[in-house]
Amino acid sequence: MERKVAYHTLGCKLNFTETSTIARDLEKDGFRKVDFSEAADLYVINTCSVTENADRKFRTALRQAQKANPEGLVAVVGCYAQLQPGEIAAIPGVDLVLGATEKFNLGQYLQGLGKQETGQVHSCEIDQADFYVGSYAIGDRTRAFLKVQDGCDYKCTYCTIPLARGISRSDTMENVLRNAAEIAGQGIREIVLTGVNIGDYGKGEFGNKKHEHTFLELIQALDTVEGIHRLRISSIEPNLLTNDIIDFVACSNSFVPHFHIPLQSGSNQILRRMRRRYLRELYAERVSRIRERMPHACIGVDVIVGFPGEGEEAFMETYEFLHGLDIAYLHVFPYSERPNTPAAAMDGVVSAKQRARRSTLLRGLSEKKRRAFYESQLGLPRMVLFEGENKKGYIHGFTENYVKVKAPWDPALVNTLHRVVLDRIDSDGLVRLAPEGDPRNKKPGTVAGILGLP
Repeated sequence: MERKVAYHTLGCKLNFTETSTIARDLEKDGFRKVDFSEAADLYVINTCSVTENADRKFRTALRQAQKANPEGLVAVVGCYAQLQPGEIAAIPGVDLVLGATEKFNLGQYLQGLGKQETGQVHSCEIDQADFYVGSYAIGDRTRAFLKVQDGCDYKCTYCTIPLARGISRSDTMENVLRNAAEIAGQGIREIVLTGVNIGDYGKGEFGNKKHEHTFLELIQALDTVEGIHRLRISSIEPNLLTNDIIDFVACSNSFVPHFHIPLQSGSNQILRRMRRRYLRELYAERVSRIRERMPHACIGVDVIVGFPGEGEEAFMETYEFLHGLDIAYLHVFPYSERPNTPAAAMDGVVSAKQRARRSTLLRGLSEKKRRAFYESQLGLPRMVLFEGENKKGYIHGFTENYVKVKAPWDPALVNTLHRVVLDRIDSDGLVRLAPEGDPRNKKPGTVAGILGLP
């Protein structure tokens, strides 16, 4: 008898890769995937616990599953499930909670499982999460997220990831290359490399801290895999983004000029309280090196506001530092207290009102940075990978350096690469392509004219 399963994934791209691996395993057990809003026999919620908001989103997803089918089984996996298994199991409607070492064994725990008054917990001490499970996700026909590394050995004072995912460990290079070739063989045009701390790639299983390979060696090998049109690095720590990596990306066949580099604070005082492994001077050096080698590269930044001890002077130090950096956008996170982290017990607590105000200021700065970056690209020919969704009569896509563009919907463009000229920024902030008849369309390889763009 066919059984239906629905998935809801919260948090990072890494979670999406792992949900996809769980889904492939359950498909072999006879489960058919349906939308999370539909009635299903099983609902799998893959959780995040980076912020308090992520915890709330889990409860919203649980209510949605219960509304779709009150009799459906609910299994909870992911970081929140590892950190607070008893708390989750006590929530009405939860039947199964699997920790970091058990989430990929979901199928075996479903055998004979019925609705529970209190959820069953199969968890572990996090130091037992010392093995590696490879995974990848194909979210649409356009790109795939390929997991290459898991866990983290850093001890940032605000972060629960080491408690939820364990030590840093990596996939073998052979398996990464095999997965990449398998993805390319399915017609996927872009692969995004993901992990908790991918710059630390190469550490083996079972606490082996020796790097069998470096991240540089990995990307050099991936650059030779046939059939991959684009490779993108999801996020990399500034202290692990070496000049050699930057220089290689600048001249590689497949890696695109797009870097997402966590900063977290532009104040050295706050960086020390966070126990980050760099100071702002090194971060500025990395940005400068990228600009020197790839002037049109897109550089994104993570930043946390309202960390304990961040007075107004320290915040303005961050604001001015970011204002002066040649970057393209920010991801801004108000600091969120996480249980069992050193930062949760620190003095100098910043009020929720101030955290919200500072977030608003930096998000405004991000909009200005993105606009300026997009404007710097106008009039230039770029390669766009068009995506697969009709969004109000338009098809969207991204250039190699992460400029988001729009064109009138045409199903023939889905999952195709085209060299186009970026013409103007529309009212929604996306970039339109050069219109038909524009002399720039006569450049070799441009397709804006034949698209009939208005």
